[in-house]
Amino acid sequence: MDATVTLLGSLLASLGVLGAAVAAYLGKRGENALTGYSSLTERLQTERDRLERQVAERDTKLAELNALHVHDQSEIARLLIDNQRLGGTP
Repeated sequence: MDATVTLLGSLLASLGVLGAAVAAYLGKRGENALTGYSSLTERLQTERDRLERQVAERDTKLAELNALHVHDQSEIARLLIDNQRLGGTP
């Protein structure tokens, strides 16, 4: 009877240790997943910020080019008027 109780106690203790080991393993696995997710989030935010800067720079350059285009078109119109005024043909 004592051997049976001892055996049963040993089995329960072993199951407790095994359960604790499984819980620790799953906890560490979850922690690693969370760390990986955080790292991925940081990389994505950095990439997003870089792309936003590139888009802002591109938009600024497009605005400058558009202003030059408008200026060039007005200069062309002025020269055409001058040409016609002086008797030339367009």
